[in-house]
Parts: sequence; structure tokens; C-alpha cells
Amino acid sequence: MHSVKDIKATFEAASVEELPPLIARFQDDERQGVHALIMRASKRLERVRAEQERIASLYAFQESIAGERGGGIVLGIDEVGRGPIAGPLAAGGVVLDPSAPPIEGLDDSKRLSSDARERISALIEERSLACTVAYVSVEEIDEHGMAWALRRAFSDVVQAIERQRIVVDVILLDGNPVGFDEREVSVVKGDARCASIAAASIIAKVARDRQMERLDAVYPGYGFAQNKGYGTQAHIGALRELGLSTVHRKSFCTGFFQGHEL
Repeated sequence: MHSVKDIKATFEAASVEELPPLIARFQDDERQGVHALIMRASKRLERVRAEQERIASLYAFQESIAGERGGGIVLGIDEVGRGPIAGPLAAGGVVLDPSAPPIEGLDDSKRLSSDARERISALIEERSLACTVAYVSVEEIDEHGMAWALRRAFSDVVQAIERQRIVVDVILLDGNPVGFDEREVSVVKGDARCASIAAASIIAKVARDRQMERLDAVYPGYGFAQNKGYGTQAHIGALRELGLSTVHRKSFCTGFFQGHEL
């Protein structure tokens, strides 16, 4: 008879695919330690299966929406950086490869750790027919406003994808309608419900975060590497002490300088 210690080592070394036969092999073992190992393995299987079902639902939801528009090539778009007081607006665009395996861990970028986003971003590049990130500068945001900036970013994404010889049939957007293209379909909370939108949110977040980290070295003192341009208390304090940099959105910062000319 195998010792509980040996059985534990076997379970710990087993892949998810190897767990069901292991559970069946030892399910009649009456030792309490083995029973605990089987319970732990069963819970692990449940978590994996639940995650697989969640990922599958992202793809199925996308197919359902695209199917209502006649199907074809689907481009998911999402923006990152609408709310910060510094740095550009970024929009990601992804056309997933329907023949590629589902992307493990795919989710709304806001729900993922930085390390997870980096890992999944690499998978997105591997398993997409095309992907891109477009930016709208601080100067353009200040001059034209955010509504214009969103339309510009999304239009740039579509053009960049189509330059890769991808003919887009359906454009899925997170949130409210933007009205920039007749192919667009807005999806409420799309970054948590739709595979290509979630993928777009991740590549945009990773790309913009990297850019803010680079800007931190050029404009020290504002904490861009940590706050990514968002108006944290520490960032606002640094802004009042150091003044505006050239990568701050002037139109977003007027309230922090009451009584002072920008």
C-alpha cells in the first residue's frame, strides 16, 4: 500500500488532466489523509472547469453578437486612459484567430495583476490574426476633448488593422456607442463579457503602462510609474509642488490650481 506521503507527492505532481484517474484510483482508500487529498484535488478540478467555462462563455458571447450582424471577421476594441490627468489615451484592437486555442486567463484588464496582464498580452499576440494599439496625445485631448479623442483612437485602430490586410465585418466596443463606424456594436461591460474586447483591454493597458513607466524616467517626481497618470493624492501633491509637465492634460488639471494661472 502506498503511504499517504507518496500519494500526496503524486497528486501534487499531477497535471489537471491526470487528476480524474488519480481520484478514481484512490477514492476507496479510507485513510483520512488520502480523503483530504482527494477533496483538495476535486476542488482544484472544479476551479479549473469553472475557469474553462468562463473563458468559453467569452468566446460564445462574441460569436453570438457577431452572428446577429452576419458573422465574419470580428474586431474588438477597448480604450485605456480615459480618466488620467497625464499621459495619452490608448486604444487596443484585436482580431482573435478562431482556429487558435482559447487564451488562458483572458479577462477585463482591471481584474488582472500586472504580471498576469503581461503574460496574457503575449498570448494574445500569438493567438490573434491582428492586433494593435493606437494613441491620442495629451495635446489632442486638450484641444478636441475626450469624445473626439475616443473616435480618433478607434478609427486609428481600425485603419491599423485593415493595413494588415484584415477585412473587418463587425467592430465590438466596450461601453456606450461612439458612432465612429457603421460596423460598430457597443457591448455594456464588454471587457468582462466578450473575448476580443477583453483582449483589447489587456494589450492597451500593458502598452500604456509601459509608456507611463518610460515617461517616469523623463519626468521624475510625479510617480508616473506607480500612478500611470491617474490623479492619486500623491500625484496631485507633486503636481502642486512641481507644476504641470508637458504630458499633463491641462484641461483635466485646472481644478488643482485654483487662483493660479496654468
